[in-house]
Amino acid sequence: MSPAALLRQARRPSWSSDPRVLRTEVLGGLVVALALIPEAISFSVIAGVDPAVGLFASFTMAVTIAVVGGRPAMISAATGAVALVIAPLNREHGFGYLVAAVILAGVIQIVLGALGVAKLMRFVPRSVMVGFVNSLAVLIFMAQVPEMTDVPWPVYPLIAAGLALTVFFPKVTTVVPAPLVSIVVLTVITVAAGIAVPTVGDKGALPSALPVPGLPDVPFTFDTLTTVAPYALAMALVGLMESLMTAKLVDEITDTRSSKTRESIGQGVANIVTGFFGGMGGCAMIGQTMINVRVSGARTRLSTFLAGAFLMVLCVVFGPVVSNMPMAALVAVMIMVSYATFDWHSIAPSTLKRMPAGEIAVMVITVACVVTTHNLAIGVVVGSVTAMVVFARRVAGLAEVTAVTDPDGATVVYRVSGALFFASTNDLVGRFDYAGDPGRVVIDLSAAHIWDASSVAALDAVESRYAQRGKRVEIVGLNEPSARIHETLSGELTGH
Repeated sequence: MSPAALLRQARRPSWSSDPRVLRTEVLGGLVVALALIPEAISFSVIAGVDPAVGLFASFTMAVTIAVVGGRPAMISAATGAVALVIAPLNREHGFGYLVAAVILAGVIQIVLGALGVAKLMRFVPRSVMVGFVNSLAVLIFMAQVPEMTDVPWPVYPLIAAGLALTVFFPKVTTVVPAPLVSIVVLTVITVAAGIAVPTVGDKGALPSALPVPGLPDVPFTFDTLTTVAPYALAMALVGLMESLMTAKLVDEITDTRSSKTRESIGQGVANIVTGFFGGMGGCAMIGQTMINVRVSGARTRLSTFLAGAFLMVLCVVFGPVVSNMPMAALVAVMIMVSYATFDWHSIAPSTLKRMPAGEIAVMVITVACVVTTHNLAIGVVVGSVTAMVVFARRVAGLAEVTAVTDPDGATVVYRVSGALFFASTNDLVGRFDYAGDPGRVVIDLSAAHIWDASSVAALDAVESRYAQRGKRVEIVGLNEPSARIHETLSGELTGH
């Protein structure tokens, strides 16, 4: 085979040559599309817009991100986090301003992606990631609770039957995803038996036509920009954070790497396209991504594209059939997704015994913040800040000072070890015997590293106190980076 042919084969997607992969991707996209419909309608209600707006947003986001995104098989659509951010803008200024904010948010995401904001993901510690995953599982389950309260009694056996099918059907065959079988079987049962239970149609009317592009109905003035800019910035940040965290999670599940920079820019492009088609914007959907990746086993962009395409086909062509789908079937699927998403190993007694208390605290705080605020971005930020504080305290405690006096009593050598930064140098000045030490003092930093200006200021303070008593200080053992920062800042940090 020629090199050119080998190159073409390498670039060819796996589903184009393997029928099993194609079947997995197609059925995975179908399951996700079915699960997206009630979710998109619910998020439309939160944002205060027509259900068609959320469904159109889910369609355009999924189809666009399948092409331009950086994480294959990840699902992007209308989300609750974005709906919460833009709802006040729609309520106070109208739908046109909401669409303008979505487009501007996309532009901001492209700029942030080009600036390399995705690289900040390296500063999210594992304890925050575990808390993020566990809180996601809790939120997914909590979202199903309203569908299980104040409902007709047949809902409960239907949910139980859906759970049983989802758990045990894979033991029979994995050719067809168990969630799809569960949805089809329960729909047939409820329709054939005439069982009166809440259905997808109860959530809102499904659109009967495809979306058409257009410009937002707002005056193109500076006042409009200042009105939508704060909401657009908040939407851009929340969307990027959720999308990048979801991409990182899928990377771990699939044991593959993805381009976070491309994903950031892709989210922006998808939101711009969505805005011009009159959608409410969105970002990565973690629950639907888990259905696609973990439950259905999809791994390529095709499943993401088909999720959006199937969504429109189901709404426009098969609207009456989809409207009769019982909510109990989707609730059962999402409960299983919640169970599969939760990291049960993280709360096992054996794990908690070995885990440092600080790591456990970070995980718990992340989960508590997310569950309390229903905002994954806030939980990640608070958890990351908490992790930084815990790390700073832990490292600060490693800085030690020991003193050795020469036999002749003319010199004392202080050996300083550990990382010297703002947290560890707060009480460094008090570790020296200024009155009792001899006239020559040597501070040996060969086992230490200077990280910031606070450390240099502390060393300057030590030298100043000895100088006031007519004693000479000599600092030795600095490594090259420490010597550079000390030479640059020493004597320059006080106003006198």
